Amino acid sequence: MNKREILDQKMKEAQMGGGQKRIDAQHAKNKLTARERLDLLLDKNSFEEIGALVKHRSTDFGMDKLHYPGDGVVTGYGTINGRLIYVFSQDFTVFGGSLSETHAEKICKIMDMALQNGAPVIGLNDSGGARIQEGVVSLGGYADIFYRNTRASGVIPQLSLIMGPCAGGAVYSPAITDFILMVEDTSYMFVTGPNVVKTVTNEEVSSEDLGGASVHSEKSGVAHLTAANDLEAIEDIKKLLSYIPQNCEEDVPSLPYTINQEIREELATIVPENPNLPYDIRDVVFGIIDHDTFYEIHKNFAPNIVVGFARLAGRSIGIVANQPAYLAGVLDVQSSQKAARFVRFCDSFNIPLLVLEDVPGFLPGTDQEWNAIITNGAKLLYAFCEATVPRITVITRKAYGGAYDVMNSKHIGADMNFAWPSAEIAVMGAKGAAEIIFKNEIKSAKNPEQALINKEKEYADIFANPYRAAERGFIDDVIQPEQTRLKLIKAFAMLENKVSTLPKKKHGNIPL
Repeated sequence: MNKREILDQKMKEAQMGGGQKRIDAQHAKNKLTARERLDLLLDKNSFEEIGALVKHRSTDFGMDKLHYPGDGVVTGYGTINGRLIYVFSQDFTVFGGSLSETHAEKICKIMDMALQNGAPVIGLNDSGGARIQEGVVSLGGYADIFYRNTRASGVIPQLSLIMGPCAGGAVYSPAITDFILMVEDTSYMFVTGPNVVKTVTNEEVSSEDLGGASVHSEKSGVAHLTAANDLEAIEDIKKLLSYIPQNCEEDVPSLPYTINQEIREELATIVPENPNLPYDIRDVVFGIIDHDTFYEIHKNFAPNIVVGFARLAGRSIGIVANQPAYLAGVLDVQSSQKAARFVRFCDSFNIPLLVLEDVPGFLPGTDQEWNAIITNGAKLLYAFCEATVPRITVITRKAYGGAYDVMNSKHIGADMNFAWPSAEIAVMGAKGAAEIIFKNEIKSAKNPEQALINKEKEYADIFANPYRAAERGFIDDVIQPEQTRLKLIKAFAMLENKVSTLPKKKHGNIPL
């Protein structure tokens, strides 16, 4: 063989990963290979591989006789819709995608390059965990990745696709990244697997029930998105990427848009006249944004709050909205965590925030207090307080108690605060307030029930409206619902060049 033929042979070996038999096994599990995934993810012919010929340096347990070029991960760069992206794709056909010292070095190399060049990193995870044969150097490799995840956090977007197993220490890299997408039925995440769980706690549980996509999208909130298969997952991540900039110093993606007749009549009839009846806040979202642009995040977790990306007059925005159709839209531990993380992301990457508010307060009960609603509720408050991006709030109906403050009120730095005529801004609902304020009068009345009704109406007439707040300047404008879209387009355009600086400090102490 001449030198050119030797190179061709080595590159062919790298392309085959763990060999045809293992590739077939991967396909049999309804999973694509590492390279097939990259072909679908990146623009055609844009991928440039780095480290295709890397081999591990381990000699224990017969590893000196087992070598596969690339060592279980495909790394490099390419473009998605013309945008520079750095990627790694773990190859389950090579040592079960397990992470070795050299495997980690390859990932670290592209992460360093991504940070230096200000471009997103996408990780396609499909790995059995640390390479046991290498011991501590494998563990060190994980920590090297975690360190880079942390340094890059808030500087460049980091997206994780979980397309197979992701267990043990491997879970902490995705957990530090911005968004996690899991594939249904073929992926799972857990710190300790079913066998260890059985040994330690005597619980019998399957991998799917312990850490599958449905568990993490509904119960734990670890997964922000789920997809039915590899192909859908890749299309979803491309869509997500379209709403976010390359790095923390760039502006959000914006499509050309000409302002026309922006009145949306359907908004006028969404909120019921009876303040106790539910409605779907998504209908308000759809009525405000550019048609068919809402991309919801964390849909199945904490449904009492809705978060996601959309476009308004072509420009990317982040939306946080209480959901009166579930638990009356109250804030609780999970919804506070969900919204805080989303606000934090948007602020990191210069994405303006729209808050739609209809919140009766915080969820009461021992479950909430014992699970630290105090510090978890504070996370959302803190995230809004620190956010320097353009921030606008629209109060559609209830804004009660401390939750009024937390949901991007004027007092915590919101730029513009609008209210609909249906808005009720008060310490609490009229009935509860009347029972406290007029307790003695109601008790001594000839007809206490009727007295309560009368006093409830009296309180509602005074406070269950947006005008007291507007008089104090806490609400900038009370607007008709159908005018909302036009008002927001103009307000966000006005705030486009907003500059807000935080006090000099090392970092804040957000109540983690």
